[in-house]
Parts: sequence; structure tokens; C-alpha cells
Amino acid sequence: MKRNKSIGLEEYKFALKAIVGSGIGEETYGPRNIISGKEEDPMLVDALVEVDEFFYDSLDKLFAKSGVSPSDIDILVVNISLFTTSPSPASRIINHYKMREDIKVFSLSGMGCSATLISVNAVQNIFKSVKNALAIVVSTECVGPCWYSGNDKSMMLPNCLFRSGGAAILLTNNPNLKHRTIFKLKCLVRTHLGSSDEAYLSAQHQEDGQGRLGIHLSKNIPKAATRAFFENLKVLAPKILPMRELFKYAILSNLKQKSAKTVTIDFKAGIDHFCIHPGGTAVINGIGKSLDLSDHYLEPARMTLHRFGNTSASSLWYVLGYMEAKRRLKKGDRVLMLSFGSGFKCNSCLLEVVRDLKDGNVWEDCIDNYPPQTLINPFKEKYGWLNDENLPKDFTFY
Repeated sequence: MKRNKSIGLEEYKFALKAIVGSGIGEETYGPRNIISGKEEDPMLVDALVEVDEFFYDSLDKLFAKSGVSPSDIDILVVNISLFTTSPSPASRIINHYKMREDIKVFSLSGMGCSATLISVNAVQNIFKSVKNALAIVVSTECVGPCWYSGNDKSMMLPNCLFRSGGAAILLTNNPNLKHRTIFKLKCLVRTHLGSSDEAYLSAQHQEDGQGRLGIHLSKNIPKAATRAFFENLKVLAPKILPMRELFKYAILSNLKQKSAKTVTIDFKAGIDHFCIHPGGTAVINGIGKSLDLSDHYLEPARMTLHRFGNTSASSLWYVLGYMEAKRRLKKGDRVLMLSFGSGFKCNSCLLEVVRDLKDGNVWEDCIDNYPPQTLINPFKEKYGWLNDENLPKDFTFY
């Protein structure tokens, strides 16, 4: 931010307010080109280095941990929202690991933070026609080339929220591998509000008035997210909730006409854990309020946001990893995954835990420190007063 010569006092105040309230800690990861001060002139090689690091680190660990060979993979789906090249990112993986010539491969771009469940759904549909197959979903984001160096406030916010990260997920429909699985996919629901101009324009990759490229987040995002969320839940609820809860909701809804009370459905009746996309403090708190979730249910998303930031589509797997590292996931538990993305989209899926889980995964070196006694970061300690509603408009930084 200090290197950005185009921002003035008002923009500086705005950025500091965003960082103070972001919920992000001081140990997140960023692209090498930004750390080295090359954010205004990103090169193709910078983007390739960024995605390759997450591709090969996550995949090397997946192959080593599972005992599966790259030549065993039948399907590969790669999602990166804000970067594509030719040959495709998926082709880079195939070349690096020398995968089979008959592998079915898909490279998804532009699908936003909800892309990982879209990729899982793609594999789910392919499994209907391909039996006894092994598939890999690779989710990451390329932050470096999308760093915004201008002074448009609506495009400065993503700089405060998005961080580098990635994940690789192995899926199969081979019944002979049932004893090795850790989750079972029960159902998946996708909602897309692209036909609504308001929702469609709420998050866009675009240039500002000076031609600087970045991500624009409009004030309509909360409204678009709320609508997409409830449209998704309408379809999801009958698939995952017990009949007694649906029956109870139906009766109370009929009685609502005689009462001023708001009728809500209790998703906790059919769900043990909520894996919420850590898009920001407002996103997490908003979902928590809508579903009447306690701090216990929201802790995995909040801790993920604090430790890793918003890593876009891969964020959900960091949240799920937190639950596993904390040994919360027991055999038979049901996990609801919720993601949001530009378009505007809300995707959800229900996972059933196949056996008790306790792997430390990506959290292994820090899980004992979470949750910390406080989530206050140095910026909040120093600049928290910026959120004071009675703050004078004119003041000076020293």
C-alpha cells in the first residue's frame, strides 16, 4: 500500500479500515511478485510460478499420501478463476506428471470463489458414464496479476482480502476403494443468478478509469449473496433435512399468518458441521446469523480467514482441514459446504464422514495455537480507531 503512489488520504483511510475489520492475521501467504515489489508490472512468468507452486506442492503430497500414481488418474479438473494460458493450466499438470494420453481433462476459469464445488459437480456428472474411475480436482487462484494499484475504493478491497493458496482433492466411484475413502458426497446443489444484472455486475474483473486492472466489488454483493444463498437453500433443504424438521417448518409457516414472528428452519437438525467459505468477516457472520449458528460452528471459517485469508475457491478445503485437524469429524457426521462466487453463484454440498478423522494436514504446524486468545492484529491495535463513527473527516497520520 505504501508503494501505491496513486492513493490519497481518503483511500489510505479506506484501506486501513478494510484491513482492520478483515479478520485476516499476519501469517497469510502472497505472490512472490507482490512481495518483491513488482505488482504494477506483472509478467506471465510470475503467474506461472505462482500457480505451479501450489499445483505441484499439493499434488506431490496427494500422490504420496494416497499411494496413487499420476498414471492412475482418469479425470483431471483444474479451476483458476483469474488466469488462463495456452497450453492450459491442466495441460501443465499433465506434462509435469506425464499422465496418460486418454485422461479426461477440463480447465475452468472465471468461475470465482465457488469454482471448487463446480469442479466436484463436473466430476460427479462424469462418474455417471465412467465407472471405477479416479479423478483429481485442483483448485487455486492466481493473485499476482490481479493486484490492483489504483485508487478506486471498490477495487482496492480485494487487495485486503485475497491471499495465495491451493488444494488438490482425490475422488473416486470405484467401490473397491470404499475402505480408503474419508468422505462420501451425498448431494450437491448449484445456484446461478447470472440473469439478474444486479447480481451479475456485483463482482467483476475490469479496468478502472485509468486503465488499471483489478476486481470490482459493488455494494450490491451482500444483496446478491443473500438472494443466491436462500435460493440455494430452497433446493437443498428437502434433500438434507429430516422429515420432522420439514414438517415442523410447514406447520409453523401456515401459522405465521396469525403471528408476527419470523419462521426459520433449523439446519442444525440435519447438519453436524458447517464448512463456510471464508470470504470475509461479513460473509461468515451473515451466514451465521441467517442459520442461527453459534461461535462453535463458525470457528473453522473464522480461523481459516485469520490464518490463510480468502484463498478463493480452495478456501473451503482449508476450513474442512481445520475441522479434521481439531478432530471434530467423527464417523457418520454430516458436513455442509457453502461457497459463493462471482456471477453471482451459491453452491453447496453435503458430505458424510466415513471414519473418524485426525490428520493435521496444512494446519499441522499451527493447529495447537488455534483458536488464539484474540484475533486482534497489529493493524487493529494501531488503527482500530478508524472505525469510530464520530471520527473527524480531517486528521493526519504520523
